[in-house]
Amino acid sequence: MIGIKGIASYIPEESLDNLQRAEAFGETQSFIEKKIGALKLPRKQALEETSDMAVEALRRLTESFPELESSGIDALVVVTQNGDGEGLPHTAAIVQQKAGLETALAAFDVSLGCSGYVYGLHILKGFLESSGLTNGVLITADPYSKIIDPDDKNTSLLFGDAATATWLGESPDWVLGPVLFGTDGEGQDALKTVGQRLTMNGRQVFDFAATKVAPHLRALMQKAGVSEEDIDAFCLHQGSYAIVDTISRRFRTQQEKFLKDLGETGNTVSSSIPLLLERNVFNDQAMNQVVISGFGVGFSWATGLLTRNIKGYNK
Repeated sequence: MIGIKGIASYIPEESLDNLQRAEAFGETQSFIEKKIGALKLPRKQALEETSDMAVEALRRLTESFPELESSGIDALVVVTQNGDGEGLPHTAAIVQQKAGLETALAAFDVSLGCSGYVYGLHILKGFLESSGLTNGVLITADPYSKIIDPDDKNTSLLFGDAATATWLGESPDWVLGPVLFGTDGEGQDALKTVGQRLTMNGRQVFDFAATKVAPHLRALMQKAGVSEEDIDAFCLHQGSYAIVDTISRRFRTQQEKFLKDLGETGNTVSSSIPLLLERNVFNDQAMNQVVISGFGVGFSWATGLLTRNIKGYNK
């Protein structure tokens, strides 16, 4: 059985003070805290590439889990829509070379944004199982600072840079359970690049998340045969404080289970869910069943269940 064995992350040391920047845009501290939720926004160095961030996350993963040897990695998947250079070749190949991984390695990119982590977990799990492989690493690295217009309030106050690496292998700590996916290309213009600059219709993105995600969470729990009370945490993509808060209000008796942790990172796109898991879930022994849900650019969304691999939960 293939599942999650560990997560590590890389967050650049340099960051922007969002409160200072908000003042320049004529916004208040309350707006940043209650709407955006990000007090700081990490920023990669000017010459730091997407692959460099990915390699650093991978290095921290193998350092944290020394039983995962680089030579034992069978497959590498990089989730990004802002890869190295102009996107050719695929970033995963560059990561393989920079990290010194074996050439007998399957490596490919997945071009998805905020839903990419949930998709990526199941893509890699299925790939490993169908190929008879045992160890894979899923990397998320989507530095939006590459495409943000610093004068655009809608995007420049929201997105932060980060990368994560997730080890999938046998005898996992966390089992991947049922999953649901969704796509609506009618939302393609709400979040896109024009002339290599990000444009966002914030209201359209917010309305999409506010209406689509809560029913998807309930549908996933129904498919899995679990109730809201059975879930220990809801780890949603950290699109903004307001988005997560709005969705949580659809679950009035369970609101406290919806984790919010973007104060020091902002919206890190596909990295936000694994950051939540690493920082708030995996080291908490009280957490046994967790719902993860990513949603955004496309529009694309995906919701899944993670279960700690202990007697009574892993069936």
